[in-house]
Amino acid sequence: MNVHSPTGMHSWTGKDAVIPASNYTSAEFAKREADGLWKKVWQMACREEEIPKVGDFYTYEIVDQSIIVIRTAADEIKAFHNVCPHRGRTLTEGCGHAARLFCRYHGWNWKIDGTDPRVIDRHEWAAEDLTDEDLSLMPVKVGRWSGWVYINMDPDCESLEDHLAPAKAFLDPFDIGGMNYHWRKSTILNCNWKVALEAFNEGYHVQTTHSQMLRYMDDWTQSYAHGRHAHFGYWEAMPMGSRSARLTGGQPTEDIRPGIRDYMEDMAATLNAGSSVQTVHAARRVVQEVPPEASHMEVLMKFGQFIYEHAISLGLKWPDITPQQMQEAGIDWHLFPNQIMLMGATGLLGYRARPFGNDPDKCIFDVYSLQRYPEGEAPKVEHEWSQDHGDKDFWGLILMQDFANVAELQKGMKSIGFKGARPNPKQEVAVLNFHRALEEFLDEGYAAA
Repeated sequence: MNVHSPTGMHSWTGKDAVIPASNYTSAEFAKREADGLWKKVWQMACREEEIPKVGDFYTYEIVDQSIIVIRTAADEIKAFHNVCPHRGRTLTEGCGHAARLFCRYHGWNWKIDGTDPRVIDRHEWAAEDLTDEDLSLMPVKVGRWSGWVYINMDPDCESLEDHLAPAKAFLDPFDIGGMNYHWRKSTILNCNWKVALEAFNEGYHVQTTHSQMLRYMDDWTQSYAHGRHAHFGYWEAMPMGSRSARLTGGQPTEDIRPGIRDYMEDMAATLNAGSSVQTVHAARRVVQEVPPEASHMEVLMKFGQFIYEHAISLGLKWPDITPQQMQEAGIDWHLFPNQIMLMGATGLLGYRARPFGNDPDKCIFDVYSLQRYPEGEAPKVEHEWSQDHGDKDFWGLILMQDFANVAELQKGMKSIGFKGARPNPKQEVAVLNFHRALEEFLDEGYAAA
């Protein structure tokens, strides 16, 4: 790949596949991202369920830009730059409900669709100097997919459909739009947004950072690029429930039933995310009902069957997805630029990292769990924040382990002894591809595709 930036990657394969430290640490590169990425790219702002009623709004913040995302009709969502055209005050903060959008400085206000400006003492301006067109709120493009709301500040950008391709074809069968929040948490991390994102964009770190998991899973992954997006999975690893090949010298585990149970129970206890309720129940049935002499394939097929049966017994809608589609999708997807998801038939674990203002050394990190619920039974979930990254009860062991790395990564990248990141060419293709896509987007925008 050819990059116009003198500090960019020279190649994304071979010896020259080195990501410059300055891409993570420099204020200059953060400024390039602020102007060339965040003001021009499709990015997930919120879930539709966060603004369920007409007049409900969500204030999305990215770098120094603020966007109002608001439901204007039962099946219509619009977005506007969060600024009063009079003197520049912001109109909303956080989440809330509005009958009209109101400026708390001088009282100017608008319908929730950004029109019908009402200006205090408007007669004091000449009519030609202050038209309704001048005063309407500036719109931002909105797209919707799988229950998420996306925004793009560039009016000439490509469609959201094109942006999501080809990842969308892999993910649509999971019916993510049929899921709802199980929990959602956020924090401020002392690292660049890309450092945080990449901690969840590869499985290569499991053998060291999450070594407790090796007793029930073969951690070796493969990672593949799909345009700007990428995913990884365990296509060539030993079956779920096997002890890691690193512990067995490559020898397979004969009875994977206890490993499947331990895996699912541990995930439920340490993450409480995604499909944990259904998978734990199913994993326990595997140990109880499947004979130990059953083949690996028989065990895994029964495990899938038990997940399905339990989900149906709870009144959950099972997605129209085939085993082949689940296999091809893998485990973890990175949607450019900053959305990560680990999906299953009945739940999803998601991550999002954003810059913290203009500071390249800090980011806002969001993590959330989606689950299926019976019709009308999805809970109202509060958005929780914590700066205590050692709070095991709040974050769980796995997230604590990941958080322990990121600040040290940011610190280490500033060392004069660090020559740049060298991702694994098999297991960390998603990381390499992300930086390739990022630099190309900064240079050419959507025209780079």
